[in-house]
Amino acid sequence: MPAKYAIIKIVTKRGCGSLLYVKGVMSLADFEKLYRDFYPEVYSYLLKLTSDPSLSEELTQETFFKVFKKIGSFRGDCKFSVWACGIAKNTYYSYLKKHRRLTEFPEELADESPSVEDRLADKETSMKIHAVLHELDEPYREVFWQRVFGELSFAQIASLHQKTESWARVTFHRAKNMIKERIE
Repeated sequence: MPAKYAIIKIVTKRGCGSLLYVKGVMSLADFEKLYRDFYPEVYSYLLKLTSDPSLSEELTQETFFKVFKKIGSFRGDCKFSVWACGIAKNTYYSYLKKHRRLTEFPEELADESPSVEDRLADKETSMKIHAVLHELDEPYREVFWQRVFGELSFAQIASLHQKTESWARVTFHRAKNMIKERIE
């Protein structure tokens, strides 16, 4: 089978250049060039969204990790910086969803138990929940993580496991009940 390759044309403030992308691999030197040229733009974009320099730096790093993994899907129909900032925006939105879910997570486990605030304030309980998660057997642990932290739909989880959507729902429900039982 012939090698899959693409020439990616990148336009920066310093000029125009091309990067060679072959078989899903970009050279480290080319990626470092991308990183140097576009880091300030992506970071400043995220800083405007977050108003938090350390969070912006963390999300910028995650964005460039995703850029590295998905560089082959860059079609060149827009500026590279626009594409990278789109990934940055989606990374930020994922962070917000995950952060919201993490703060809501104990509420799902506590029907008439102490309030969410009390559970979040109690680091010991939080550590206990995470310890219980690690003790769960497969597929309960994996399905729970995919649903709560990976933010996957039941249909996506079912597809990953080559099972039905009902199986994913039941497995998640059982995992949630196991966690409730073990933390009480």
